[in-house]
Amino acid sequence: MADESSDEEQNVQNGYDGELEHYLAGNSGSDASDSAAEIVQDTDDSEGHDIVNFDQSLPTRHEYLGEGMDEFSGRTYHEPGTHIALPLLMLPGLVLVPGQTLPLHLFQPQSVSMMKNIIEKDRTFGLVNARYGSNQGQLLAAIGTTAEIFSMKEESDAGITTLRIKATGRQRFKIKELRRQVDGILQATVHVLPEVNLPSHPEGALWSCYHKFGCQATTSGSLEKTYQVSSGKNRLGKARYQKVATSLSSWPAWVYELYNPYLLMELIKKELKSWSESLRIDNVPKSPIDFSFWVAANMPLDDSLRLQILSINCPTQRLRKELDIVRKCSVLCCRNCDTKIVDKSDLFSMSLDGPLGAYVNPNGWVHEALTFYQATGIRLRGKPTAENSWFPGYAWTIAECARCTDHLGWRFTAVKRGLSPSKFWGLTRASLRPTLRYDEDDDTARLPRRHRNIHPEVLAK
Repeated sequence: MADESSDEEQNVQNGYDGELEHYLAGNSGSDASDSAAEIVQDTDDSEGHDIVNFDQSLPTRHEYLGEGMDEFSGRTYHEPGTHIALPLLMLPGLVLVPGQTLPLHLFQPQSVSMMKNIIEKDRTFGLVNARYGSNQGQLLAAIGTTAEIFSMKEESDAGITTLRIKATGRQRFKIKELRRQVDGILQATVHVLPEVNLPSHPEGALWSCYHKFGCQATTSGSLEKTYQVSSGKNRLGKARYQKVATSLSSWPAWVYELYNPYLLMELIKKELKSWSESLRIDNVPKSPIDFSFWVAANMPLDDSLRLQILSINCPTQRLRKELDIVRKCSVLCCRNCDTKIVDKSDLFSMSLDGPLGAYVNPNGWVHEALTFYQATGIRLRGKPTAENSWFPGYAWTIAECARCTDHLGWRFTAVKRGLSPSKFWGLTRASLRPTLRYDEDDDTARLPRRHRNIHPEVLAK
C-alpha cells in the first residue's frame, strides 16, 4: 500500500514536468476494482491553503459538455400564487435552488423526448428531489424548483440520441397533484410559491427604521445603530435618505436588527469569512432574495436542511435560518457512518459561482460538489485521469470513506504546470452531513440525528 502511494505521488510530480499525460493514457479511473485503494489518513501538508490561480470561470461554463451548443434567450416567468402544469424530472441527491446552474446529459429515450417537447414550448420543467429507501420505495419531495433551459446540444450516434443541456433554477413551487402520462412522463400541478417581504418595521412602531439600502458599516467593521428612511426626492428626481435613530421608535434597536435583511446579509458574510479567508464572497448577489438563494446553494447542507430553506417564503426568514446554520456548523461528516471528513475552514471556491457547483458525468449522473483544501478519513480508488474533468488541468481520482467505503467524491490533482492549488478535494454535498452545535436549551439537541431539522411537509409520497 505504501509503495502504491509513493508511486502515485512520483507520477503526479512527473506530471509537473509534462510526463503525467503518458501515465494517464488509457486510465479512465472508472473501474475501481482494477486498483487497490490508497488510505488517506490526513492530507495536511506544508503547502497550507494555496492561493487559487486557476481560471475560476471555467467550471461555470461547463465546457466538458462540448462545444457548439445552441443558446436560447428570454425568460419564462410564472406569476407567484398561480397553479401551473409542469413536466417533472426527478433526481436523487439533488435539490435545485433558484439561480443555480444545472447541467444534464440525457440519453434515455423518455427523457430525451420530454426535453425536446419542453424546448419547443417554454423551455421550463420542474426538478424535484427523489430519495430511495429500502422499505419505503421512492419518496418525492413536496418542494421543487422550476428549471429553464438556456443551452442545448443534440447528438446522434448509432441511432441513439443524446442531449446535453444547461438550465437555470428559477422559481420555487409546491406540488399539489401528480399524474403519470401514458408515455411514462410525470406531470404535476404545482403552486408557484411567492416571495413574501416583511414590512419595514414591526407593527405599532412609530418609525420605519431601515430602508432598501439597509444599515451602514463603520470603519471599525461594526454596524451603526441608525437607519435610512426616505425624505422625499431631490431636484434630479432621485430619492433622498436620512438617518433616523432607533431611539425615536417605540421599539429597541435589536428588534429591527432581527428583521433587517441587509444586516442579516452582513452577519452571514462575516460568519463565512470566519470559516475561511479564501472563501469567495465578493461576487455574491446584492438583493436579499438572491443572496438567500446563493447561500442556500453554496452552504454544505444536507437535503432536509436545503428543503427546509426552500419551503420558507420570506427572504428575511430564510436569512435568519441560514445565519443560525452557519453559526452552528462545525465539521462535515460522512452521511452514512458519521466519520469526520472535513472542517469548514477548508472550504474554498474553485468557481466564480462559489464553493459548490452542480456537474454531470458522462453517464448522466449529476453531482453537487463542494471544494475543500484538505480532508481526512478518505481512501483513494483507481488511478488519476484527466478525461472529462470538470476542472480543466486537473486529474481526478475516486474518493471513498475509509470506514464505510461510501463514495464521497474525488481528489483533483494538477497535471498542468503552475496550477494552484496543486491538489484539492471535490466532495459531493449528498455524501456529507453538517454537524451542528446545539444549545443546551434547544429541544432538537435531544432528538435522534435522523429526526433533527426535518420539516413535516418536506417529503410526500
